Order: sequence, then structure tokens, then C-alpha cells
Amino acid sequence: MSLSNDKKERIAHAVIKVLCSRFASFPEKSGINRNAPFHIAFLNAFANKLSGRVGNIYDFISLSSWMHGLNTALGLSFFESVAHILCDGEKRTFSGKTIYEYQSNVISNIMIDLKNGNRTPCVSIEDQLLAENAFGEMQDASKFTVDCMFITGQEVIAIELKSVRPNSGEMRSEKQKILQSKAVLKLLYPNKQVKYFFGFPFDPTSDSNTGYDKERFLNYLIEAEKFCAPEEILIANELWTYLSGSENAMDEILHIINTIATPQFMEYFGYVQNIRPEDAGNYKELLERWFLYSELEIIDRISEIRNESQIRILNQAIFKPDGSYNTRRLSLLGNGCLG
Repeated sequence: MSLSNDKKERIAHAVIKVLCSRFASFPEKSGINRNAPFHIAFLNAFANKLSGRVGNIYDFISLSSWMHGLNTALGLSFFESVAHILCDGEKRTFSGKTIYEYQSNVISNIMIDLKNGNRTPCVSIEDQLLAENAFGEMQDASKFTVDCMFITGQEVIAIELKSVRPNSGEMRSEKQKILQSKAVLKLLYPNKQVKYFFGFPFDPTSDSNTGYDKERFLNYLIEAEKFCAPEEILIANELWTYLSGSENAMDEILHIINTIATPQFMEYFGYVQNIRPEDAGNYKELLERWFLYSELEIIDRISEIRNESQIRILNQAIFKPDGSYNTRRLSLLGNGCLG
């Protein structure tokens, strides 16, 4: 099973938005970066190692800052957006919730034992302890946010999307958050099974783009093997397959990115942004290549547009200035607007 055209198109929208933002912030060549004197002073010691690999120290600093921005854009928006698209999920915050006093105590004990190496992480045992201690006085639970959450007829699925190199100590605090969150979610949804995973978008230790080795990856992360059981981690293609139900989901996502993210991106984006409705038929190949299926449908139905309001919407730019898709154009397709 492959991704539907609707999901491919929405992923394409997310790709285009990231590319637009990163092109807008791409550093132009400059003589001197006067805002990083300490970085420059330290990097002078590495001048010989950098020679032949980067143009100059100033460009290296600018590009490193830009790359950090790309990492942030992927981690804070792109991966989350794609996850939500694939599973029809959402990001949700829970505040003002409660937890049983005995569950809070057992979570503290689990975390102490994991930290000291007196316990091996095991999801089934931890879930059993939470269930057995669901009694006593109620106390306030800490506010928490689930990066990606969806609810089926039988299950509540929650996923904490992480970078592939979390900070030292981060896995410990996230594991404690997950244990508490499971207890809260089980209280809110008593008739459903609650599953909570760590999600990693790719495995940097793998030789292939979509491959992974959980044991090696856990050893690669700082203290991860102390706190995380392999069964509560979804990584690389395993993550994207779990979210989508498509066995080759990660390959499909990478294909969408590689198809759109070419050196001609801004040139093609300019074409797409400035398509005149009467000339739109000349751009069908580009729209199809960029997975913009709704725009293709609009082109096929232009003859049905009959009133001034529809014409005005049709003549709006396909994308907003920040690169996000102009969803108002879709109103031309739904609710019997055309015809």
C-alpha cells in the first residue's frame, strides 16, 4: 500500500514551506561577520583543517547558523507536520489533569531503579505497575504535550518525536514524562489501550537512508539504553510505516522531497506562484511533478467557474508569502462551489 495522493500533496505543501523559508534566510556571501568575534577567534586555530573544505571562516559561520535553522525547522515543524498527515493525528496539550498518588510514587521508584541500573526498561512491566497502583488520593499531574497523537476505536497512540541526538539527561526526563502521561491518558480513556512511543525520524548510525539498528542506536544515544526499551522506540522507516500503514512510507517521503528540492526550486516556485488561470494548462506537468493534485483538478474545472467571487479566489496566489499553501483555493472544489 502506498500513500494516497491527498497525503502526498499535503507532504509536498510542507516541503515547499520549508524550502521557501530556508531560501529566504540563506546567507549571502559577506566579507566579515562582525557578530561572532569569539567564534572567529577560536576557529582561527582550525584554519589549516578548514582549508580546502570551506571558503573561509566567515562563510563557515554563516552556513553553520543557517544549517542550525534547517535542523530546527525539520525538528519543530516538518517532522511533526508529516507525522500528523500520515496518521490523521494532532499535537495535544494536557493541563489540569490528575494522577493517583500511588502511581506517582511507583513512577518515582521506577525512575530511581532505571537510573541506578537496578531495573531494565520493559513496557509491559511498567504498564502493569501503573495499572496495579491506580488507587489512592488524586494529585495534580504536570502539564504535558504529545507531539503526535491519534485515537482509534481500541487504542490511544501517543508519540514523542525526538531529534536523533538528544541532549544529555533528556531521555531520562522524557521517560518520566511518558510514564506520567500514560497514567493520565489511561484515566481519561479507561476503555482503551494506551501506547506511548519515542519517535526518531531516521537512524544516523545506519548505512542506508531508511534502515535502522535499534540496539546500536540506543548505545549511540546518551543513557538511552538505561531508560528506553526497544519496543517503545519507533525509528526511521519503522516510525513512518507505523504512522501511515504504508510499508515504504519513508522512501515515499524522501521521493517527494527529492523531486521538489532541486536547484531549480525557486525558479519553478516562481512559475507556480504566478500561473495565470488562462495559461494554467501549460504547467500541468510541473504541478503533477510537485504533487499539487488539487491545482490540477482546479485547472480541469476552470470552465465551471461562473461568478466574480470564484474568479477572485482563482486568481489568488497558490502559496502565501511564507510558503504555506493557500487553502482558500480549495473552496473552489468543495461543497458544490463549482457547477
